[in-house]
Amino acid sequence: MKAPSHPASGRRPPARDTRPSAPAQKSPPGFNARLLAADGLDRVLRAATPLEDAMQDMPGLEARDRALAFNILATTLRRLGTLRAVIRPCLTKGLPTSAPKLEAVLLVGAAQILFMDVPDHAAVGLSVDLARSDRTTAGFAGLVNAVLRRITREGPAQLAALDPFVTDIPDWLRRRWIAAYGEDKARAIAAVLLSPPPLDVTVKSDPEDWAARLSGEVLPTGSIRILEAGPVRALPGFDDGAWWVQDAAAALPVKLLGDVAGLHVADICAAPGGKTAQLAAAGARVTAVDRSPERLKRLSENLHRLKLSADVVAADAASFAGGPFDAVLLDAPCTATGTLRRHPDIAWAKGEGDIATLAALQSRLLDAAANLVKPGGLLVYSTCSLEPEEGEAQIAALLARRSDLERVPVGAADGEAVAAFTTPQGDLRTLPCDWVRGEPERSGLDGFFAARLRKRD
Repeated sequence: MKAPSHPASGRRPPARDTRPSAPAQKSPPGFNARLLAADGLDRVLRAATPLEDAMQDMPGLEARDRALAFNILATTLRRLGTLRAVIRPCLTKGLPTSAPKLEAVLLVGAAQILFMDVPDHAAVGLSVDLARSDRTTAGFAGLVNAVLRRITREGPAQLAALDPFVTDIPDWLRRRWIAAYGEDKARAIAAVLLSPPPLDVTVKSDPEDWAARLSGEVLPTGSIRILEAGPVRALPGFDDGAWWVQDAAAALPVKLLGDVAGLHVADICAAPGGKTAQLAAAGARVTAVDRSPERLKRLSENLHRLKLSADVVAADAASFAGGPFDAVLLDAPCTATGTLRRHPDIAWAKGEGDIATLAALQSRLLDAAANLVKPGGLLVYSTCSLEPEEGEAQIAALLARRSDLERVPVGAADGEAVAAFTTPQGDLRTLPCDWVRGEPERSGLDGFFAARLRKRD
C-alpha cells in the first residue's frame, strides 16, 4: 500500500534542502503560509519530493498557517493540469528559464483564486509579495500581478471550457483507468480525486461511542469518518491512544485474516503501522517487518502512543527468514494510484514505466511472504494501486507458479463491508468513487486491492 522505500521499488531521489525561512522584516498576514506552500510546490515539481515531505518547518509559523499552506499546496497539485492550462495563455513567451520558482508562485496564486475561498485581492497581492521576496523572481513581480489579475477576470470562463478528467489526470493514468474500468467509472474516480479527502480513524474499541465524541459517523467497515476534524493531535482520544488515522479502505485487508487473537502474524512492509496496530489491538502476536529504520521508528512511536506492542524488525522483506507464521500480511510497495486524493503529487511524479518495476518487486515479495506461512496458514496480499498489474494480475501469476497456495474467496461471510467490494474472482477491490454519499467530505475511500490465500497442508 505504501509508497516505495528503496531504489529497487522506484523511490524518488532525495530532494535538496530548500527549507524556507521567515523574512527578517515583519511579513503581511498570510504571507508565510503562501511562502511555505510555494516552496513546497517547487520541491514537489522540480525535485520530486513527496508531498508529505515537501513542506519543511518554518520557525514560528502557527498551526493554522501551516494547515493553510498544506491546503494550498494539495489543492494546487489536485488541479495542476487545469491551473497550467489557465496560466499558459497568459504567458506569451512561456516561463522564464532564469526564474524556475516563478511557476510555483503563479500556480499557488491561481489555485487560491479559482478553487479556494480566498479573496482575489489577497491571492494576487500576496503572490506579488512572494515574487518580490526571492531574488530570482523579484524582476517578474509585475508579470505575476498581470497574470493573476487576468485570471480573476477570465479564469472562471476558462474553467467552464476545460474537462478536469483530461487536464488533471495524466494521459497514461487516464488511458489505463478507461481500459481497466470503463470510461464512466474512470470519470467517476477522477471526479472524487478533485476534492480533499475525509479523515478516517480506526478505534481500538467502542466505535459508536467514539463517533459521538469525535462528531463523526461509523462506516460499514467499523472505521469512523470525522466530519469536522481540525488539528488531528487536538482531537479527543489522540493523546490517550484510543485511535489512529487510517483510511477506511486501508483497514479492510486485516479483516480478511478473521479472528487473529492469539495467532503469530507477520506484517511485511509494515511501516507506518496502521495494520500492525489493527493486528495488535485484535490480540495477535505481531512481527512487524520493514526495510526502513526511519519508518520503523515512526511505527514504534505510533505503537507507544496507542499502548500496543509488536516485535519490530528492520529487514529486507525479500530475504527475511522468520517464521513460520500462522498468517502473513503483505501490504506491498506500489504506485499508490489509489491514494491520489490524499497524495496528488503521485500523479505527476510517477510514470507508466514504474508499474513494471514495482510489479517485479511485488512478485518477489509475494514469494518471500508465502514462504513464511506455515501449512494451513493464511497470506493476505494488498496494494493501494488501481493498476491491475499490481493487484489481480499478481495473484493470477502467483497461483499459476505455486501449487502450494490456493485462493480463499472473500465474500458475505467476511461481513457487509468486505462483501460490498468483492470481485468475481473472490478478491477485494475498492475504488475512490465507492461510497459517494452526497457531500464530498462524506464520500469516497482509497483505492485498494486485496486477496486472501491459504498455504496447502
